[in-house]
Amino acid sequence: MFDTLSDRLANTFKTLRGRGRLSEADIDATAREIRIALLEADVALPAVRAFIANVKERASGAEVSQALNPAQQVIKIVNDELITILGGETRRLRFAKQPPTVIMLAGLQGAGKTTLAGKLGKWLQGQGHTPLLVACDLQRPNAVNQLSVVAERAGVAVYAPEPGNGVGDPVKVARDSIEFATSRQYDIVIVDTAGRLGVDQELMRQAADIRDATHPDEILFVVDAMIGQDAVNTAEAFRDGVGFDGVVLSKLDGDARGGAALSIAHVTGKQIMFASNGEKLDDFDAFHPDRMASRILGMGDMLSLIEKAEQTFSQAEAEKMAAKLAKGPKEFTLDDFLAQMEQVRKMGSISKLLGMLPGMGQIKDQINNLDERDVDRTAAIIKSMTPGERADPHLINGSRRARIAKGSGVEVSAVKSLVERFFEARKMMSRMAQGGGMPGMPGMPGMGGGPGRQKKQQKQAKGKRQSGNPMKRKADAAAAAARREEQHQDGGAEQGGGSPFGLPGGGKDFELPDEFKKFMG
Repeated sequence: MFDTLSDRLANTFKTLRGRGRLSEADIDATAREIRIALLEADVALPAVRAFIANVKERASGAEVSQALNPAQQVIKIVNDELITILGGETRRLRFAKQPPTVIMLAGLQGAGKTTLAGKLGKWLQGQGHTPLLVACDLQRPNAVNQLSVVAERAGVAVYAPEPGNGVGDPVKVARDSIEFATSRQYDIVIVDTAGRLGVDQELMRQAADIRDATHPDEILFVVDAMIGQDAVNTAEAFRDGVGFDGVVLSKLDGDARGGAALSIAHVTGKQIMFASNGEKLDDFDAFHPDRMASRILGMGDMLSLIEKAEQTFSQAEAEKMAAKLAKGPKEFTLDDFLAQMEQVRKMGSISKLLGMLPGMGQIKDQINNLDERDVDRTAAIIKSMTPGERADPHLINGSRRARIAKGSGVEVSAVKSLVERFFEARKMMSRMAQGGGMPGMPGMPGMGGGPGRQKKQQKQAKGKRQSGNPMKRKADAAAAAARREEQHQDGGAEQGGGSPFGLPGGGKDFELPDEFKKFMG
């Protein structure tokens, strides 16, 4: 959703790099480019004016004029202002002192309230709560049935005493749900209310009646992030008519302009609390303004990536795998490789995970074109092998490759390529586990491969003085050839030229870095 805005801001900042100081003309030109970028992203005009005024004021001040790198300081200012316009600090849910906590969802029809009720229920269940979904949308055809299906998929309880389709009193259902939740010891009640195609008095009156009947601790306004500035107008109408405490953005994974996200907190004074960024029930999380600002500026979102990994990976399994790799590369088998790959797949879309890494905005076209089915093909190849072949891939000869290819429905070359990539990945992972650093990269503190190591390697690179005895020279040459052959068998054939972590083929067109290709097929 923010790709266009990210690209425009990145191009704007490129013109500032390399300058020792910024003149007034530079600041004005930068502010003009940022203003155009925000307006093209459909950000509300009052929010744009406030944003640009703050950026120009800070950019003209001492914090830039005295900075060693003014361009980086301007980027920091824009980042800080983006965080501010997105709401500042992360806003958490307020829970009732005496359960149950009542959360009421409001918004227009089609904003995604019913699906979001299931996502919120599953998310709260993951936080250790016992939520109850309440079907108070008794007007939209099949709305009650939809909520029941979503609740079943999310694994949470639902309270739906009325069939809906125009039958039943939503205010009575909402009031009765509190007593039901109290008697069954549900600590959170999520009330799904009816929407309309537009704001009208009947909608506002019904929402206000449900609010008065349940006295919710939080009223969340659900807004479709793809409708731009109109979302702000609707939010203002709901704020004045019913009132709400926070905003939930749905469909944040769409390709429309993200003006609603950048406008709604500034215009309404209510923060964005949650964001839904996919169709699956797991594609939902708390909204963090600082992380979103970082992603807009192409700096990634490592904190969200780490949180996803912590939720998916077992600490005990990770320690077990690290200990296995530390013993040597041959301890890591294709079974382990498959297990790790399936764990990564559980974290979600590979493209989304790569998009959270810093600097990936430069190759987002390649990331978006990744075929997620490559992971399934790789798993099929490994599962077509015998246990012995997975434990020792050196056993896989020509006839075995043909059998594996036939069993997994791929070409023989794909099997050969996978085994070679596995050997390379195993060697890299083992070296990192032993503190050797990444191949082809300079030494880093705590990662091995420091200056002393580099000097040692340079010393060895001068070559060994040859013996004057012809027989001894012949024996040394044979031993060196045997060592090279052994390394070739363990590491696989060399692919192309240059470092496996650089750009393939020297001056060719840029492609996805090979460290991702190793695991993606």
